[in-house]
Amino acid sequence: MEGVWELLHRNNPYAEQCCKRGNPLNAYAPYYKFVERLFASRSTHTIKDMENVFQLVKNIIPPLTTKKHKGQDGKIGIFGGCQEYTGAPYYAAITALKVGADLSHVFCTKDAASVIKSYSPELIVHPVLDLPNAVQEVEKWLPSLHTVVIGPGLGRDDKTLQNAKAIIEKSKTRGIPIVIDADGLWLIAQEPSIIQGYQRAILTPNFMEFSRLYDALLQDPVDSNDNQGCVLRLSQSMGNVTIVQKGERDFISDGETVLVCSHEGSSRRCGGQGDLLSGSLGVLAHWAFIAGPEKTNGLNPFLVAAFGACSLTRQCNNQAFQEHGRSMITTDMIAEVGSAFHKLFET
Repeated sequence: MEGVWELLHRNNPYAEQCCKRGNPLNAYAPYYKFVERLFASRSTHTIKDMENVFQLVKNIIPPLTTKKHKGQDGKIGIFGGCQEYTGAPYYAAITALKVGADLSHVFCTKDAASVIKSYSPELIVHPVLDLPNAVQEVEKWLPSLHTVVIGPGLGRDDKTLQNAKAIIEKSKTRGIPIVIDADGLWLIAQEPSIIQGYQRAILTPNFMEFSRLYDALLQDPVDSNDNQGCVLRLSQSMGNVTIVQKGERDFISDGETVLVCSHEGSSRRCGGQGDLLSGSLGVLAHWAFIAGPEKTNGLNPFLVAAFGACSLTRQCNNQAFQEHGRSMITTDMIAEVGSAFHKLFET
């Protein structure tokens, strides 16, 4: 098993001492360096911690059994898809199914629906996002959805964004876990209060999206030398919403703890990989939510879900790149989901 995972807890005595000497948030930079040096000098300890964290992901995965009925392992709603962007919601929705969800719904605009349907008969497609009564149409389905993923292929049409905002509010009212990606993050950057303080939300920004959110919340540029501190601060400013900062390494925080996933992927950065992450995270977030803290050794279940989704996406990237090299595209990664999941979580 390749890669390094680091758990960094705020209530560590070393961090507390740093806080007494200055800014309690900026004090984390030396603390992180200390932990990295400790891990580097104790490779056995690193492997032990890596296996422990990875076991938490395995703990939340429901066993396959003949006693279940359709829908118990996840009904996921993907909200996105417009005339310009039909691939993104498909990638997210089909990945959710391949990870193990039983049903995958795509709520998109009218122009996108027939195109998305043509990609796969496995998806349930609702052409409602640009309708005047979109929110009312979606409300009929929310009681049966376990997780919603807002953003893949959403676009930035004002009407669609306003509908997405209302759908987020309705989902919050029902306590549904929410994954927000892509243009859903654009919406949040314009109006952070939409999701601020909702601790069943997971945001998955890339570098540019993270910088936009950071500037909107903290009015300060991102410090590229302190990724852990930045993701911690942004999560805290969002009211301890879980944030996955995607990049060379993935930094995951709920404002209390930071996990770092550096599982080996590849140097290929084709478009669509983030949709694979958000789709898989939609499923794992549901599984983690119902498993609860008792299955995650007290760690925030959404941190564990995000860590699992990051690891899976990177493993798919690695396997697809080994086979296709520079010509690898996201469709090749999706074809690897089954074997990558088995390798990471079932062996």
